This record gives sequence, C-alpha cells and structure tokens, in this order.
Amino acid sequence: MNSLIILMFILVNTNDKKEINKVLDDLHYYASKADGKNYFNLFDEDAVFFGTDSKERWPIAEFKTYTTERFSDGIGWTYYPINRNIYIDKDKNTAWFDEELNNDKYGVFRGTGVLIKTENGWKISQYNLLLPIPNELLIDYSNEIKMFLRNDN
Repeated sequence: MNSLIILMFILVNTNDKKEINKVLDDLHYYASKADGKNYFNLFDEDAVFFGTDSKERWPIAEFKTYTTERFSDGIGWTYYPINRNIYIDKDKNTAWFDEELNNDKYGVFRGTGVLIKTENGWKISQYNLLLPIPNELLIDYSNEIKMFLRNDN
C-alpha cells in the first residue's frame, strides 16, 4: 500500500511540474509575441509582478495596463529559459520556482515566483524578475544605484 501512495504522489507531482513548466514557458512565449490576452490568462487575479526596477511592484491590474499599452505596438520582451527548479508544497496547491533566463540585450536574469492551483489550473500568483549581480561587482553597482536614487529624488 505504501508503494502505491508513493507512486501516486510521484505521478501527481510530475504532472503538476509539467503543467507549471508549461505555464512558465507560455509566460515567456506570450511576452515575446506581445500576446497580452494569453499572457494575462496565466496570472491569478490577485497576482503581483516585480520588475527589475525597485519601483516596479505591479499589482496585476496595473501591470496589465502598462503591458497592454506596450504590447499594442507589437513589442514584447524575450527571455529564454536556461534552467528551472520547481517545488510543490505538501498541500499540492502551492508551488514556487526559480529560473535562469537569457535576454539577448542584457544577459542572464533570474525569475522567481509562486503559483497556485485553481479550478482553471496553475496560475502565477507572484513573479519576480531580477538581474543577478556578481558579488565582485556588487559594491560598485550598489554605489551607482545609491547615487542614481539620490539624484532621482
């Protein structure tokens, strides 16, 4: 009996991970095609998107307004997944992930976030896009950012 339970857990976990991978792959695909309708169908209605700028904390409705305007010109943004780790909570209704992404213009980014299982499948509840900075460069960049923010006020 224990073997059957373990096998069922592995199958459910594997199927959920496949579905989550598809959601995240679709997220990047639809963004690259500036397809706002399908892009925003991937998010939960209470989702939050964090962009790379410290001021970019977007409740999904605000992010949709910004993105719809940008996508209307047919211009999206393209990130290619390099690798991804997905973790599913014991409740099997919450998942979190981290992924490395490549962008032709800026290089390697990291995306992290949370998905929740809804009656309509897995939905993104939070997405955080960031540009990892090597520790050796951090002090210089952090000083530049501090100066920039002082001048921005």
